[in-house]
Amino acid sequence: MPGPTPDPVEPNRFEEARDADVVIIGGGIIGASAALELAERGLKVVLCDKGKIGAEQSSRNWGWVRLTQRDPREMPLMVESVRLWKSLNARIGDDTGYRQCGITFSCASQDDIEVMEPWLERLQDYQLPARMASAEEALAPFPGANVNIAGALVNEADGRAEPQKAAPAIARAAQRLGAKILTDTAVRTVERTGGAVSAVATEHGRINCRAVLVAGGAWSRLFLGNLGVTLPQLRMRNTVLRTAPVEGGPEMTFKHRDFTLRKRADGGYTIASMLTNCYAITPDSFRLLRAFMPAIRNEWWSLSFTINGDFIDEIRRKRRWSGDERTPFEDMRILDPTPDEKAIRKVLASLEAAWPVFRGVKVEQVWAGMMDITPDAIPVISPIDSIPGLFVATGFSGHGFGLGPGAGRLAADLVAGTEPVVNPYEFRIGRFTDGSPIAPISGVARR
Repeated sequence: MPGPTPDPVEPNRFEEARDADVVIIGGGIIGASAALELAERGLKVVLCDKGKIGAEQSSRNWGWVRLTQRDPREMPLMVESVRLWKSLNARIGDDTGYRQCGITFSCASQDDIEVMEPWLERLQDYQLPARMASAEEALAPFPGANVNIAGALVNEADGRAEPQKAAPAIARAAQRLGAKILTDTAVRTVERTGGAVSAVATEHGRINCRAVLVAGGAWSRLFLGNLGVTLPQLRMRNTVLRTAPVEGGPEMTFKHRDFTLRKRADGGYTIASMLTNCYAITPDSFRLLRAFMPAIRNEWWSLSFTINGDFIDEIRRKRRWSGDERTPFEDMRILDPTPDEKAIRKVLASLEAAWPVFRGVKVEQVWAGMMDITPDAIPVISPIDSIPGLFVATGFSGHGFGLGPGAGRLAADLVAGTEPVVNPYEFRIGRFTDGSPIAPISGVARR
């Protein structure tokens, strides 16, 4: 079963895009949001994607826009992102599907409630309308749900948007402001003059520019490695299921230890779980084992490990090339991992057992996406000091969809040299080499 189909974006002709102030590599929600920000500021922007806009993880995620269980280092950026989401539809003249529907994070036991309470305090620091609720109160918006919970953290400021719509809608808005959108256009490498960025070499030719933003998701490590830049980043697969419309289903998003559900604009539901996370062991797993060991310990309970064809694919994958050579980005236009049908069907069975309204629901689609993970599970949004004019926004570790508008604004601030919307210190790439402690915050949700 193929992955989800994002809304279409009509590309520009390559001849229209030979000169730019900024080239953005990667047409997911981060790249599209940065393109919109920079185009609004009057810069000449070219956004290149090796496949289609939003066709990889930006259209495959759960569609959550959440502040709850957010790494404290991300919170200022997420608060800014939610502020942007609220006015985004009006700003771009299009529908991203954003709704502030609220999310209920259920707790199975009193111990879980005690673990959740510090997250509530962090939300209250930002004057957000989150609260701990009794089981009866928490389940009131979910009639018919037969789940045994001790209580829940409820945050009505959390929301949802439509992954198949958001990045394309933002990219089209940037295009209307003059940004050039190139699809099926792999950027092979960055050219330099005097050590600084002067152009990119694509499969179709050269684009002159003075800045490059790498927002390539799971491909960023490979691209930067060819430039001599080390980015500690691995990939993790998650499987998702989409249902047909469900009459009488809940409006609010619900997270349970065995399943999560999020209503879609079409009346169906996105069903998923962290229990479908699967990590395929590859050669990079061994290269980066030491860096990722704290993260593995933190997430051990929610991970399954496998050795599959990804191991051989990575061994065979070219790691160095010139601008005149075919690259791995041209060999795989869209990363479309094989979903774990068995695991996601088990998740659906748990939902059906707990919630009569979902029994016998028609499954419309099952897919998998590949999350780009860093050792501390927060993104890299940073200049690359060794190559003036080169910037990166990647490694969102399963958090990127909700962060998209804010992360795009911060990346645009760095590229344009303006006052950053939030302090970018925590997101600097140098944290991996300057002796800073590197570890994820325990209990942070990977969506």
